Amino acid sequence: MRRTTKADIIVPVFFLSPALITLALWIYFPLVEAFWLSFHDWNMMPTAAKTFVGLQNYERLLELPEMGPAAINTVYYTIGLLPLTVGLPLVIALMTQRLEGFQRNIYRTVIFLPMIMAPVVVSVIWRWLLSADYGLVNKAITSFGIPKVQFLNDPDVALWTILFLTGWKLIGFSTLVFAAAITQIDKNVMEAARMDGASEMKLSTNIIIPLISPAILFVGFLTVLHGAQWSFVYINVLTRGGPLGSTTNLFYLLYEYGFGNFAVGWSTAAGMLLFAGFGIIAVGCLRLMQRHATYAN
Repeated sequence: MRRTTKADIIVPVFFLSPALITLALWIYFPLVEAFWLSFHDWNMMPTAAKTFVGLQNYERLLELPEMGPAAINTVYYTIGLLPLTVGLPLVIALMTQRLEGFQRNIYRTVIFLPMIMAPVVVSVIWRWLLSADYGLVNKAITSFGIPKVQFLNDPDVALWTILFLTGWKLIGFSTLVFAAAITQIDKNVMEAARMDGASEMKLSTNIIIPLISPAILFVGFLTVLHGAQWSFVYINVLTRGGPLGSTTNLFYLLYEYGFGNFAVGWSTAAGMLLFAGFGIIAVGCLRLMQRHATYAN
C-alpha cells in the first residue's frame, strides 16, 4: 500500500477550507462567544463593560415566573405541529402519488406556494383575515350564526391559531419531501403487490410508508427540533407573546431579553439552555432514526 503523504492531507483540507472557514465564522465562533456572554452582565452598549456574574444569569432565568408557561408553550408548539407537518402531508402525498404531468405540476405549485411566501407578509395577511371586526374568516363564521372568534385576542385560542398558521406554511414542504420519497420506491415492488391483490390501503401501510420511513422520521425530527422556532415570526408580528403570555415560547423570551430589555446575559443564557436541551433531543432523534428507519436495500 502507498504511504500517506502530506499532499494526501493538505489537498482535501484545501478544498474543504471555504466550508470550514464559513462554519467557524458564522456558527462555531458565535456559539463560543454566546457561551462566554452567558456568564456576563452586559446591556449591548459598545462602551459598557461586560461584568462577570458566573451562574447568576442561569439562576435568575430559572426563577422567572414566565419561564414555566413559556416552556410549556414550547412543548405545545413542538408536539402540536406534528399532525400538520407529518400527518396531513403524508396523507396528501399518498392520495396524489398517481398524479402525472400537468395535474402534478399544478398540485405541487399550489401546495408549495405558502412555503415560498415571506413569513412577515403571511402574518400581515392572516391578521387581516382573522380580525374580529372586519376579517373575512369571522364574516364567514357569523354567516352560519356562530359568534365571532377572537383568534388573536383570546388566550384560549391564540396559541392554537399561531400553531395552525405555522403548520399551514410548512404543509407544502413536507408534502414535497414525502412525494419525492415515494417516487424513489421501486415501481416493480408496488406492481408486484398489486398483482398479488393488495389494496391501495395495504399498499400504503405495508409498503410505501415503511419504505419512506427515513423521510417521515426526518420531517418529524425537523419539526421537533425547529417547530417552536419556526413560530417565532408569527408570535412577534401577530401577538407579541400575548394575550396574557398565552403564545409566548422560549425562543420569543430569548428575543425579548436580548432586544427588548437589552439583557444580553439572560438572552444568551436562555440560548445556551435551549442549545443543550435540543442538542440532547437531536442525539435521541438520530438514535431513533438509526433503529427504526427502513431502507429498500
